[in-house]
Amino acid sequence: MEFSAHSGDAVGPAEEPCDLVTVPARQGLEAVDILRRGAAPAVGPVLHDGPCDTLGFLVPPGTAAAWDVPGSACTRTDGRGLRIPAEPPVTGSDWLLPPDTTGPVTDPAVLREALGEAARLIEAADRCS
Repeated sequence: MEFSAHSGDAVGPAEEPCDLVTVPARQGLEAVDILRRGAAPAVGPVLHDGPCDTLGFLVPPGTAAAWDVPGSACTRTDGRGLRIPAEPPVTGSDWLLPPDTTGPVTDPAVLREALGEAARLIEAADRCS
């Protein structure tokens, strides 16, 4: 996903900058399901790219400094003016979960656990086929 210089109006309660965790779509979709099935749904806005190869989870600023989950990347966006806008902030993307239907951002610790569980589920499913 490539960032655009989008300056749209921020939506929802979060008007702070955010970082972006990108993952392969299959793992990301599993993680979204895991996060939404939890006792307290814990997923914030999620982007998908045009061809649906990757998903992007908006996370708090500063997450990129310590992000080390294999198979994913976290892009630091704070200081660049990125806010949670009504329109997707990334060129060629769209919202899978728009900001007005979710919490402000996804907690990185909760996302890390969900991505790990998703990877294990995918690995198990692939072994069965």
